[in-house]
Amino acid sequence: MNDIDPQKFWKSRKSRSGGGRAPRRPAVGLLTVAALLAAPVPAAQAQVAGGGTVVRTDAGRVRGEVTAEGRQFLGIPFAQPPVGALRWSAPRPVAPWQGVRAAGEFGNRCVQGTSWDPGYERPSHTEDCLDLNVYVPQGVVRGPVLVWLHGGGLTAGAGEDVVPDVFARRTGAVVVTVNYRLGAMGFLATEGLDGEAADGVSGNFGMLDQQAALRWVRANIGRFGGDPGRVTIAGESAGGRSVCTQLASPTSTGLYRAAIVQSGAYNDCSARPHPTATAQGAAFAERLGCSGAGTLACLRAKSAAEILAAQGGFDWAPVTGGAFLPTQPAEAFANGAAARVPVLNGANRDEGRMFAFASFDVRGTPLTAERYPSVMRAAYGDGVLARYPLSAYPSPTIAYGTAQGDGLFACAALRLDAVLATRGPVYTYEFADRTAPPFASLRNLGTDFDFGATHVNEVQYLFKHFGLESPLDAEQRALSRQMVQYWGSFLRGGVPRADGQPAMPDRPGLVLSLRTGSAGGNVLSATTAQEHQCDLWDAQKSSVSP
Repeated sequence: MNDIDPQKFWKSRKSRSGGGRAPRRPAVGLLTVAALLAAPVPAAQAQVAGGGTVVRTDAGRVRGEVTAEGRQFLGIPFAQPPVGALRWSAPRPVAPWQGVRAAGEFGNRCVQGTSWDPGYERPSHTEDCLDLNVYVPQGVVRGPVLVWLHGGGLTAGAGEDVVPDVFARRTGAVVVTVNYRLGAMGFLATEGLDGEAADGVSGNFGMLDQQAALRWVRANIGRFGGDPGRVTIAGESAGGRSVCTQLASPTSTGLYRAAIVQSGAYNDCSARPHPTATAQGAAFAERLGCSGAGTLACLRAKSAAEILAAQGGFDWAPVTGGAFLPTQPAEAFANGAAARVPVLNGANRDEGRMFAFASFDVRGTPLTAERYPSVMRAAYGDGVLARYPLSAYPSPTIAYGTAQGDGLFACAALRLDAVLATRGPVYTYEFADRTAPPFASLRNLGTDFDFGATHVNEVQYLFKHFGLESPLDAEQRALSRQMVQYWGSFLRGGVPRADGQPAMPDRPGLVLSLRTGSAGGNVLSATTAQEHQCDLWDAQKSSVSP
């Protein structure tokens, strides 16, 4: 897709050392408390739900802390560190510990490079990173559970990228954020690794980490006040793609009862065919000087820094052909071989503006009117150029970004709505607040570029993105409260609703447009596909590739 990868433009947080633990941020923000659910529970569980900071997990006790929003337990390991001989192996249950383990700081971020996000100025070379964080609203008993999978292109990011303590308090939900292996560490497939895999297919280690975290939740979340029978998996961008992939995975059956996909349907949630993945793995190994019978031992002897330095330019994504993902997600959805659970799915109106900005303006080479036709033809062909005339947009970059966003995100989300609707309810939205402040990474660039409702921008309306308070005005704060209500009612097992607002629809082709009051407020739209020219993109979707 002309030098753009929708997974690689976000990450953030200050760290004390490359690959070390990030400093814990204080809880901030004051929003009204939502009504909490109540149900009989065992006495020991009720005691924990009443505000205890020491909780016994199946591996040992952890000590969290009380915050202004409730309780939080940070950096809890859910699997053994995937180091040494366990590098590139399926996650194994965490070893029990004695005493009480401190859970007051985030764990290590998984191996990844730097990015433009604040706090990711240094790489992480730490493989001991399979931790999760639990946010518990005060007094919750058998509350719904949200498990959040972070974005970052399957090559970057961490569970700490969102702080959902206010969201948890307002919805009465227990929220879990998860780390999982990234890049080559999470998605390398080789013949040698195939030989170690029970099903003969390697390359899904990061996805298996996510499932291990969900099994930890099923076994332990009741002790934190959550209901293991009401777990919703959710994520944005690569996190949303992960949710889409888990929906298609037979081995995730029973680990959740609902799913939320935010800007995650791009490329129709496609995975790498196994032969493609192993060919890429062989090329990656050769880049590191590993070949022949000793390839796997050679790779495991390389440092994390060497692995990270060599992974650029490869596609790190899930792999089809094994027990985890027998077939492509789109095929699984179409054939009915996917989880039959309620789904909340959507995208942002101006997804592509950020990527276009990253391709041109941020590099100091804004797209000009003279270059626009040739750039569009090279990326999409004459047919798309004719449908996106420069005269219809305020700048060449925005025109190009509009085409990107329509083709890669908006129409893919609508296609996913249609195919998922054959096997259960699918509630649909489009985040369309063009007045939204750019999220922190973009704000820090000091640019006056009009990002509109671009990729990632909705996250700050739900959570403290990167642990920060976003500069929302009164109307934007009202929309934020409404979005939290929509998401919260879905978590509790109902139709997504907000006070005084239209319910989120469950009908293919009808979309809830999320907007501020000055822009007309939240409305149901039957014209989203036409506005994003989906007839064009659906006809040539194979040409749109990140």
